[in-house]
Amino acid sequence: MYQHVKRTQSIQQLTLTALFAAVLLLMAFTPLGLIDLPVIKATVLHVPVIIGSVVLGPKRGAGLGALFGLTSLWKNTMAPSLLSFAFSPFVPLPGIGHGSLWALAICFVPRILAGVLPYYVAAGFARLCKGNGWGRAAGYVLAGVSGAAVNTALVMGLMGLVLGDAFAAAQGISHEMVTGAVLAIVLANGVPEAIAAAVLCGAVCLGLEGARIIKTKKQEAAK
Repeated sequence: MYQHVKRTQSIQQLTLTALFAAVLLLMAFTPLGLIDLPVIKATVLHVPVIIGSVVLGPKRGAGLGALFGLTSLWKNTMAPSLLSFAFSPFVPLPGIGHGSLWALAICFVPRILAGVLPYYVAAGFARLCKGNGWGRAAGYVLAGVSGAAVNTALVMGLMGLVLGDAFAAAQGISHEMVTGAVLAIVLANGVPEAIAAAVLCGAVCLGLEGARIIKTKKQEAAK
């Protein structure tokens, strides 16, 4: 009986992982996922990664985050924008003529962490609130905010820190103005992305909880 339950849970996890990956790929290769702006590509691809983290755990969430990074690498290589050099080593840095391997760190590390942190935020907040319904709902919302925030903060922070000269050259500004320009992009892109992630993660995770895909303590105890 135990083996049967474990096998069923494993199949469910694999199915959900494939579903989240399919949604992410659909969003990545249609206008739904990456929005081309004059300076940078705004994204909502973090949303299925965050929800996947909450539902499937940090390991599968990290895998979805890596897939997010891979789609970002592909998009920025094949259809580069002004700052695509920060996401693809195949796009030359302004004024230098070759790419930087730092682009791989910027492209993958924040996205992988965006698939890890939300799980711990949601689980920790639910535990702090002793599994109350409002606590779980708040945890889902905060998970959305944390995933979007870590993605935006690390992407732009690393860009300004390790590719600051290239960023300044691309923007036509002095190196002293890089910090202000980075913060402006964080506010312009990061705040709307965090709000979208909070609303969607909260709504979808509560729906999945109602469908018993996310198990509460009460549901686990009733088994």
